[in-house]
Amino acid sequence: MWAPTIGLSWLWGLGFFYSIHVTLTYGWLGFFGFAISNVAGLWLFGFILGRSKRTPDQIMKDIEGRYVGVFLLFQMAALVVTIFGFVAYLWQPIVGEGATVGVAFLLLASCAIGHAFSLQQLKLLHIVYTIIGVTAGLVLLFGLKQTSDYPGVPLQQFDSRFYGLVMPTLIGFLLGPWLDIQHWQRAAYIKREGGSVGMAYAGGALLFFGFLLLNACLASAVGPIGSILSIDGLPSAQGSVSAAVVLATENGAPYLAIAFVIWTIAALASTVDSFYCATNWYLRGKNMRSNSPLLALIPDGIASSPLWLLLGAAWVAYAAVPANFSLMYFMMPFATLFVSASANLVCEALGAKPKFDPVLSFMIGCGSSLIFILGYVQPVPGFLFLSPFIGLIGALPVIIELIGPRSKAIPVEIVDQPIRMMSSAPLTGIVGSDEISQSHGFDGEWFVMHLTPTYDDTNSVGNVYFANYVRWVGKARELFFNVCMPDFDLATTRFYILTRSFTHDYRRESKEFEQISVRIKIAKHNRKFVTLQHEIHSGAQGLLGHGEQSLMFVDRDQYNPLDIPGEVIKGFLAYWPKDSRLSPQYRPSVQDKTKRQA
Repeated sequence: MWAPTIGLSWLWGLGFFYSIHVTLTYGWLGFFGFAISNVAGLWLFGFILGRSKRTPDQIMKDIEGRYVGVFLLFQMAALVVTIFGFVAYLWQPIVGEGATVGVAFLLLASCAIGHAFSLQQLKLLHIVYTIIGVTAGLVLLFGLKQTSDYPGVPLQQFDSRFYGLVMPTLIGFLLGPWLDIQHWQRAAYIKREGGSVGMAYAGGALLFFGFLLLNACLASAVGPIGSILSIDGLPSAQGSVSAAVVLATENGAPYLAIAFVIWTIAALASTVDSFYCATNWYLRGKNMRSNSPLLALIPDGIASSPLWLLLGAAWVAYAAVPANFSLMYFMMPFATLFVSASANLVCEALGAKPKFDPVLSFMIGCGSSLIFILGYVQPVPGFLFLSPFIGLIGALPVIIELIGPRSKAIPVEIVDQPIRMMSSAPLTGIVGSDEISQSHGFDGEWFVMHLTPTYDDTNSVGNVYFANYVRWVGKARELFFNVCMPDFDLATTRFYILTRSFTHDYRRESKEFEQISVRIKIAKHNRKFVTLQHEIHSGAQGLLGHGEQSLMFVDRDQYNPLDIPGEVIKGFLAYWPKDSRLSPQYRPSVQDKTKRQA
């Protein structure tokens, strides 16, 4: 059931139109070299994730912060390839100039489907796409064989450029699926359903090979008709099938053009709706777990919308079509620019420690791309051959760790650490400040409230009643809020602060007239929830208990959950945890590369 959507989600313009070009340019052996490495990369992705001890969801949560930029750039690059190929090699040759409105409609319709449908629904829809698209492709194939007298492509017709492209093709396609969010989403859902990720991707890879083979047969049926010279002066055969169906239409067989349009639209629509669904899923999850203050001020619908990537990709594609660019230059980043990030990601999925440096990898990838371009245009096969290895330099540290000799572990004595017992400390404040009083105020990062229990707080046994500890924490929290947000007014506020959960671990009991201090501070937060940590201390006995509570924010009308409001961020600004991005003392952690690791 998952195989059709896996195969179609990988059939963007890179595979769809390049399979036609590589067959006509390098023969059947050239096609099989391209297709087998492409299929192997798709299968290896599922095989490795299927055998991983961690689920795809867990891996994604671990890596999303480091790889967010390259993930989104990859999605945009895949869209550029798809839109450019569709416009340059099908829509424009068949429909003609002024076809922008039709392409825009198809893109928006596909995005609407990706927005409205869940992944399970897309899975079923893509089965329908597969049946309709492949049927149209087979009708086209049999029709072209009847109308064309081309004898078929030879077994091989290699040149120096082909030999130089062998290694970029192999490395680029073996690593390609790892940065495609569509595959991570599918692997995560397959795992949640209890299915086999490896088996699903094996089936998807075989079906994908069938799609490529169908296009190769179409190319072999028509020959290099309508080949054009790209901006670099090199022949481009991606539009040969389109040229053949236009000629067939002029000769009284318009159904062939209709069949090719249906087959190509199936590939385009399944790519775009999968892109929208997967990117929206990724951004929503990441933004939910993010503690960035900027994201707290941006509505979820905008922050998680993939339409910005679609608009950027459409702009690049439409600028490249009239400039007569070659599809090769949009394929190049997958064998150069993204190689370092993909290799790092594979090694992390296999258990290596994270060592990915996005800035360094990007600079190395740009250098690799320049070497590729020089090698492709001249041609210089050696430059082409070496270009992906230059891209792999950014992944050398993690590759060496994964396949290199293992260092011996140094035994470390593990000692149980007692719970820290904080004695009550006198409150200190700034002279002239109204923030502190004799009974409550801030002591460093902790807000402290002093009190003295009386007989009113005890039970029949003489100890303080258990519920009063919770009441004290609640009172300290309200005083904490009042100090941080003195202007908060329930009559005019646009949001409410609700308690999502509360836990308390009782350690000792107190009696009347003991000096009690209740301490509370911000422990952690994400975009929507704030966790407060509390401790209750006795001057005579030490720690009486500790716990935490989770706060959420809702609008006052519908009680819909909100991101942390800007007023709260501003009021708590001086008291956020030091490792929070919202804290004025926050400094990004820099890994000490010279530190010896056991």
